[in-house]
Amino acid sequence: MTLNPKATLMDAQDLTRALTRIAHEIIERNKGTDGLALVGIHTRGVPIAERLAELIERFEGTRPLTGKLDITLYRDDLTEIALQPIVRKTEVPFDVSGMRIVLCDDVLYTGRTARAALDALVDMGRPGVIQYAVLVDRGHRELPIRADYVGKNVPTSRSEVIKVRLEETDGADGVELLELVDA
Repeated sequence: MTLNPKATLMDAQDLTRALTRIAHEIIERNKGTDGLALVGIHTRGVPIAERLAELIERFEGTRPLTGKLDITLYRDDLTEIALQPIVRKTEVPFDVSGMRIVLCDDVLYTGRTARAALDALVDMGRPGVIQYAVLVDRGHRELPIRADYVGKNVPTSRSEVIKVRLEETDGADGVELLELVDA
């Protein structure tokens, strides 16, 4: 199986506009930054959370707390991923209890990553509210999970793949739609 490029869904400017809109929506829904924290899900959710925090700080004058969450050991498909999965460091340097937490990720697909993130976060304490922000929602949910903030909704087939590239992890910003084809 190979991945063939099908379409560019977002360029760097589109991505920045989507994150700017999401930052404004987060501020509006949460009535500012008091008690607000953004927690990025490794890998690409981490820079998304950082960018959103920077934007919120620019608009409100106060930077929300940020954290990094590794959900590897909370996944229900751990045995399917790898014999020795890569476990990254969770860094949530604040008490989540009573906080308004926005989990941040790049793509919402089946909902299983979000479920694992919820489990990992609740193991740290009892947040007052947990919200979910994603850059792309591609559909095909297997669990009753939805995002509160979405950069772009992209209906896809199961033979398609969404590839998010971020400057911090990939050297450039953009979102591509790829097609999985037999080689």
